[in-house]
Amino acid sequence: MTDPLPSLGERVAFYRKRRGLSQVELGRLIGRSESWVSQVERNARKVDRLSVLAQVADVLGVPASDLAPETPAEPVESDAESWQTALRLALTGHPALPLLFSETTPETLSAPDAQDRTDDAWSLVHASRYTDAGTALVPLIGELESAVRSAAPDQRPAVAKALAGVYQAVTELFVKVGDIEVAWLAADRALSAAERAGNLGLVAAGHHRLAHAFLGAGRFQQARHAATVAVDALRSGPSGLGVEGQSVLGALSLVQSIICARSGDRGGAWQAIGEAETLAGVVGAGRNDFNLEFGPANVALHAVAVAVELGDAGDALDRAGRVDTAGLSAERRSRFLVDVARAHAQRRDRGDAIAALLEAERIAPEQIRDHPKVRVLVRDLLQDPGWRSDQDLRALADRCGVVA
Repeated sequence: MTDPLPSLGERVAFYRKRRGLSQVELGRLIGRSESWVSQVERNARKVDRLSVLAQVADVLGVPASDLAPETPAEPVESDAESWQTALRLALTGHPALPLLFSETTPETLSAPDAQDRTDDAWSLVHASRYTDAGTALVPLIGELESAVRSAAPDQRPAVAKALAGVYQAVTELFVKVGDIEVAWLAADRALSAAERAGNLGLVAAGHHRLAHAFLGAGRFQQARHAATVAVDALRSGPSGLGVEGQSVLGALSLVQSIICARSGDRGGAWQAIGEAETLAGVVGAGRNDFNLEFGPANVALHAVAVAVELGDAGDALDRAGRVDTAGLSAERRSRFLVDVARAHAQRRDRGDAIAALLEAERIAPEQIRDHPKVRVLVRDLLQDPGWRSDQDLRALADRCGVVA
């Protein structure tokens, strides 16, 4: 006799726990109460509407068919979904398996070409052009995995450095769209490639990506561990960290500030910001070591984010008014505006919140339409009866795939 298949409620509970969410958090993300989530998980309430099921699946990061196998097949993928699928497939299995069984050595990318193409892909990531970035990264994974094995010995560290950069870019893309499991896999491969390159700063930067991935999933303990291991290693290493090392240490301090803020550790959050400010003064502006964009402006952006996470909307908006984002990437400027929108929403300034979101969308449309935090904010704004009929908000909700 076979065991019965898990019920919808059991599946929701399983995926909720895998994402590290409480019933309260899941309810907030889908605009429902904790009681509603509890009833669904106990099978005391049915989810009859496909739109509601799709909303729950979206927040949990799984296809609706994983929650309810009888769900109709999904429609043909959009461009945004297709690049994600292609990148997932590129990461599946051993990327250089054909080379291992080949009796001939294929032509491979030179180290300079490998780095140039990696830099080009990162430019697309910084511009929040996710579809273009994903399309550029898919072939690079296989090509660089082959090149790092077949290149001349003196060229392999340089190729491995480019490969680590590719995997870190993939990590960032999947963190942005909330697919943490894939981001974790890519971050782990980035660490291996960075070690192969013999670049300790790049290894530490890989820990920054890994911490960022766990932070996005709400796995604070793992995020804190990944960041702390790298910080301790940098501080205990050879004296006199170079500017690149200071940049990574500063970026790790910024991750720690957000981890502390989301954990309710007010003192720890501002201490980490203070440490980052000191390091930013050493590093200076205009650098982008390991694509971390660390510098004074990025520290100021994170200070705004910390204030928002701690619920200090007035402080956040006061700090935001003094931030100069002119030299930052589209990704960072757009993310800053999302925090500004969150601060306005905390103060119930709905119109200003919507205006900030629309400006963020103008700068980086793919980031705004695919970002889980934006969807949560838009969903929260729609709960206000006074703004539910606002045409700009409704149109943004449609573009973000938010079901009212």
